Amino acid sequence: MSDWIHRMNAAIDYIESHLTEELSYVEAARAACCPVQHFQRMFAFVTDVPLSEYIRRRRLTLAAFELQGSSAKVVDVALKYGYESPEAFARAFQQLHGMTPTSARGIGAPLKAYPKLAFQFVLKGAAEMDYRIEQTQAFRIVGEKLEMLNMERAFEEVPAAWARAAERGLFEKLWEIRTRETSRAPRGILGVLAGGEWGQGRTFDYWLGIVSDAPLTDELNELRFPETLWAVFDVPGEPNGLQEAWKRMYAEWLPSAPYELANVPAIECYLPPEENRNELWIPVERRTQKS
Repeated sequence: MSDWIHRMNAAIDYIESHLTEELSYVEAARAACCPVQHFQRMFAFVTDVPLSEYIRRRRLTLAAFELQGSSAKVVDVALKYGYESPEAFARAFQQLHGMTPTSARGIGAPLKAYPKLAFQFVLKGAAEMDYRIEQTQAFRIVGEKLEMLNMERAFEEVPAAWARAAERGLFEKLWEIRTRETSRAPRGILGVLAGGEWGQGRTFDYWLGIVSDAPLTDELNELRFPETLWAVFDVPGEPNGLQEAWKRMYAEWLPSAPYELANVPAIECYLPPEENRNELWIPVERRTQKS
């Protein structure tokens, strides 16, 4: 637990030290000893704030402090905290603080301050989490690869992608080509966050697929997985069940488990309706013991 907390606080320290310069999500993830493809999702689930929003709030908090405590020009403060123009800075400032940067200089101006995050030990885990550890051989997912705008809008874009796919009959097509004997590979219709460009405002790839050995078509692509160790969480088939599983996995299970995230995409498994449950497959590797 203390090691996980130390890593997350190291990521926060990196972010804080780069608020007035170019900030790399890859470097923040490296500070947390976490694969970058998992870091943004983990940050949002653990803190309830998207990473880009945390950075925006912190920059605008420091900008307000500087405007009140110095005679710095608004244009200079805007550039310092990453805004390309005073107009863009003024819009963001107004949205957060409810007033213009110029008005913030006045005595008695009511401003908002968002402090630096600090990860600490909090007693949780009164409710059990059902999971198992699986070791899979290499397997292949066949499906449709979709390019999403950015990680921060995933909760809006992914459900919309599922709805469009259902209208087109994609899931029936995938079910017909599924591999019956999967050698303990994930079952059901799969949602996979994989590939793309990881970082602030970047795109990412989202796959809707199924484990299959069927030949590819013009409509379908393939995503191959190496031999992998997985923590598999049993998820009740209820609204928001998978979101709650993600959050508890990051905030409760991972900090105390003898595993860390592996650099392989995680998989959401949507099982047949009659099972009334789903599964969350998280790639892991055993945590290195300190000597």
